[in-house]
Amino acid sequence: MKLKEKIEKSIRRIVQAYEIAAQVGNTLILAYSGGKDSDVLLDLAIKSGVPFVVQHNHTTVDAPETVYHIRDVFKCLENQGIPTKINFPPEIVTADGKVTRATMWNLIPKKLMPPTRIVRYCCEYFKERRFDNQHIMTGVRWAESARRKKGRGVHEKLHRQKEKRVIYMDENDDAHKLFEICHKKARAATNPIIDWTTQEIWDYVRQNNIVMNPLYARGLSRVGCIGCPMNTKALREFEKYPKYKAAYIRAFEQMRLVRERRGRDNSGNFQSAETIFRWWTEPKLDVTQISLSDKEEGRP
Repeated sequence: MKLKEKIEKSIRRIVQAYEIAAQVGNTLILAYSGGKDSDVLLDLAIKSGVPFVVQHNHTTVDAPETVYHIRDVFKCLENQGIPTKINFPPEIVTADGKVTRATMWNLIPKKLMPPTRIVRYCCEYFKERRFDNQHIMTGVRWAESARRKKGRGVHEKLHRQKEKRVIYMDENDDAHKLFEICHKKARAATNPIIDWTTQEIWDYVRQNNIVMNPLYARGLSRVGCIGCPMNTKALREFEKYPKYKAAYIRAFEQMRLVRERRGRDNSGNFQSAETIFRWWTEPKLDVTQISLSDKEEGRP
């Protein structure tokens, strides 16, 4: 399929998302991350002509370049009359009993473990925010991972329990009508560019002169949270952002102290904040990560 056809198809999906949301009185939300996919989705949404609101979930660990890019984009959108909103993390009770807004630095001591590939509790607090009575548009693409290819569709009825999710892999008329019926007041999502390749994303960026996050010009293929356990190049990120490395080490030391007060085992890789950091940034998942998440996550 040619890029022109992909563009028309994606714009049609955006219009469908608006129509589905409007039927039940929901707002169409564009989830914006500051990455290439959300920038392409944003440009397509503007071209579609339907009303929507752009929202960004603040993670507290985005790269400074990403934060500035989001600010610039939101300022331009506001000048065009397109509503924007920054969703800040929820309040939590920290490990020392204080009520404050969640950050990566107070979540680590609270959870008694770093976020891992097995237990990514940070996503729950910073990225997977609930949008009740709203319809979300995302830049999710199948080309990003085999997992997305298997478990994400054009239209989705969202639910925390996987067995209660409803996924439609295309946007033909029958699927469209069925989705309208099952949607009602539930949380729902449409992924308009789900079948785009990475090459098509960059071709669209060049053809439409989209201003991108400057991190791409510095050689990054994907942008996200600094220190994300899913990023195999995290060590290279910490060379560029030493203050983030220092912040993680301080959080690990606070975590150790809380674990110690609660009688938890700090032997082995947990003997110091520095050894925790070295273990945590290893490129390969080891048995310790799995056993740690099994034993610690979910305990008070």
